[in-house]
Amino acid sequence: MTATGIALIARVGWLVATASCLMGGLRLASVQAQSSPVETAMRHVDFHVDSTLVMHIEYLRGRLIERHPGQPPWFDDPRSFDIEMDTASITLSTTALADLLNRYVFNYRGSPLRAIKVQVDHGRLKQSGRLHGLPFSIITDATVTPGGELRLHPTTIHAFGIGVQGLMHLFGLSLQKLADVGKAPGVRIAGNDLLLTPATMLPPPTTRGKLVAVALHDSALTLTFGGHGPVRPLVVPDARAVNYMYYRGGTIRFWTLTMTPADLLVVDHDPRDPFDFWLARYRAQLVAGTSRNAATGGLITEWPDYKKAGGKR
Repeated sequence: MTATGIALIARVGWLVATASCLMGGLRLASVQAQSSPVETAMRHVDFHVDSTLVMHIEYLRGRLIERHPGQPPWFDDPRSFDIEMDTASITLSTTALADLLNRYVFNYRGSPLRAIKVQVDHGRLKQSGRLHGLPFSIITDATVTPGGELRLHPTTIHAFGIGVQGLMHLFGLSLQKLADVGKAPGVRIAGNDLLLTPATMLPPPTTRGKLVAVALHDSALTLTFGGHGPVRPLVVPDARAVNYMYYRGGTIRFWTLTMTPADLLVVDHDPRDPFDFWLARYRAQLVAGTSRNAATGGLITEWPDYKKAGGKR
């Protein structure tokens, strides 16, 4: 074989190897894009857990994490992703907290706690209901543990309207001995203290985040999540947006659409009140909304509040 032929074969081999490396790099980049988290920021969102249980998200910065490799977050399947919070401020009314406890946390066969009611009483949290069928009420101080749990420490315990805290101590009894809450997600009892992990008490999508502060109001409590140090802001493509949800990077699916990389801004049609959003019924809001492209190539979609969207999709 001539020197020219050998050189030609070497040249072709180099081109094939280069193309193979490039294609491999593209495949790797594609896999990385699909598996990378979707960054998210939310402002002034009333996030529905169900038709009546609503959490007010004043702000949230975090990301959507896929639950199954290669299957990006899909709005139609709340079990397809987790919401990981770097920082957030979430307010729950006392009614919403009671609904969360009754409908989701203690709604299992054999639960010792039933018919729970919650209210703020002179700067403390009062819980009442039935313990093994017997009426009880507890007034507690609400604090946050170093590990990020909401600690409800009783100052008074009543059963049948009678103070029993001293009697329980006399007989060596405690709430921990009286109530087995091992099946309740995000709840444990240590002595007489009720310890809650709010992020894990919710139904899917699963929420992750460290509680760092709690504040009680007349009929609500505000939970602050953080503890991750400085958080990089996520700048939205429309500076005029007041109430919104923004998703950027990775891959996101909603209905039959897939966006890679994600660049989706959902804006409240009427910013005069918080954006009322229900993930389980978001299609009604999507259909009733309007969309336009941002200069960056992303999608800006304006949706009405769920309660104004109409339809039952």
